[in-house]
Amino acid sequence: MKPLLEVKDLYVEASGQVILQGINLGINEHEVHVLMGPNGAGKSTLLRVIMGDPRYKIVRGTIKFKGKTIDSLKPYERARMGIAMAYQTPPKVSVKLSYLLNKLGNPGSDDHLIELLNLKHLLDRNLHYGFSGGEAKRAELLLTIKQRPELALLDEPDSGVDVDSLAVIGKAINELIEKGASILLVTHMGHILKYLKRVDVLHVIVGGRMAYSGDPEFIDEILSKGYEALFNKVV
Repeated sequence: MKPLLEVKDLYVEASGQVILQGINLGINEHEVHVLMGPNGAGKSTLLRVIMGDPRYKIVRGTIKFKGKTIDSLKPYERARMGIAMAYQTPPKVSVKLSYLLNKLGNPGSDDHLIELLNLKHLLDRNLHYGFSGGEAKRAELLLTIKQRPELALLDEPDSGVDVDSLAVIGKAINELIEKGASILLVTHMGHILKYLKRVDVLHVIVGGRMAYSGDPEFIDEILSKGYEALFNKVV
């Protein structure tokens, strides 16, 4: 069976500097993958490259989605294929949240999510204008779920949010899991992981290179002892 997403020997540069080197990654349908690593390791960069951010240039390797090479596709073309991304620091958009939800179809189908994510009071505001950090994270997640993606890229949904928001965000991500989406979730501190129904595969990226891909059994040890604990186990 071919992976839903296949990243093979990927080298990426920005402003003439290579920032990802030899990245290999495969995600099958309905799998939940977590990507961890120190600050500046390249976690968020990898998600942006998969989504087609034009600031990054692929200098070697390929990205395939559903068996098709997508290296040259624009972000909206990748979105049409079934990839959606919730950004760590989303841009402000001069369009009301309610309008965007309606444009994505099936008005009313997301009412329970709006309640769960406590976003009803923000529906008539322009997206992310005056939103708190937690509100912006929850709005991004709502829009991602609304797109019904086959692959959801979630960039640090647990950064800068309080404990109550973490629990709510975890429930919303679990809805994505229940709907059968494959997920690639980036987290630095790992706070969100205890709220997820499951994690199938752990990846650790360090210095722009994939240092580990495999069983998620090391997550707890990383969270309690740091990345050295993982390297001592696998080296």
